[in-house]
Amino acid sequence: MRLINRKPGRVVAILIGAIPFALAIGAYAVGSGIRRAENPADKLLPSLSAMAEAFVRMAFEADKRSGDYLLWVDTAASLERLFYGMAIAALLAVVIGAVIGILPLGRAFFSPFVAAFSLIPPITVLPILFIVLGLGEAAKVGLIVVGTAPLMIRAVAQAILDLPREEIIRAQTLGASSLQLTMRVVLPQMWPHLIRAVRMGLVPAWIFLVSAEAIAATEGLGYRIFLVRRYLAMDVIIPYVVWITVLAYVIDRVLAILSRRLFPWAHLTGDGL
Repeated sequence: MRLINRKPGRVVAILIGAIPFALAIGAYAVGSGIRRAENPADKLLPSLSAMAEAFVRMAFEADKRSGDYLLWVDTAASLERLFYGMAIAALLAVVIGAVIGILPLGRAFFSPFVAAFSLIPPITVLPILFIVLGLGEAAKVGLIVVGTAPLMIRAVAQAILDLPREEIIRAQTLGASSLQLTMRVVLPQMWPHLIRAVRMGLVPAWIFLVSAEAIAATEGLGYRIFLVRRYLAMDVIIPYVVWITVLAYVIDRVLAILSRRLFPWAHLTGDGL
């Protein structure tokens, strides 16, 4: 059998997938050990045990000043901002993406603006958002929306434009109005593409969330990372970065499974990530 046709079983695939993680952890442990052998007080590459102790302390020991369990408080604050930002961006993607994809007049009206807006570096909009919306939650949520909505709108609109024209023509031949065609042909096929667009938007959403929290916040994963960096507390920063990665991975997997369960017909051909 050719190598290109050889697919690993589930257990083998899990083991193969774990190898890069094990190699990365091993390489870090070796590098950390070498640095600490030269300087036991080295802070740049703390030991794995030191990072585990810091993670446990942040997660399960109440802060002496506030009494809060900082990791969970930061996680709840960041996830709340991420949820509201992505929900608003998804709503905009549904409405504007559908208008661009379905109506030629809507495409002529919105498409140039969305294309131009998507090219604005969102981080440059952050000062404007802080001035207009203040330093509260609205600016942080707004930055996520500005950074992800254009990407999601264009992805949804393109997915609608890629629908087989035969289906559109057949529905019109049977007498379907524009509204009926939208509700019965386009929208049912749009939802899995919307979930895919949300998954694509998660990466920039996390980047903008951490950036906003680093500038103006009193709690959140990004805020904590930039707060402790002044003390070179790498034993806290690295576990926080790993924790953010774990959260992002879990959200992505949940959305992928949700798409497969709700819309199995959209995953019949080809392998998906």
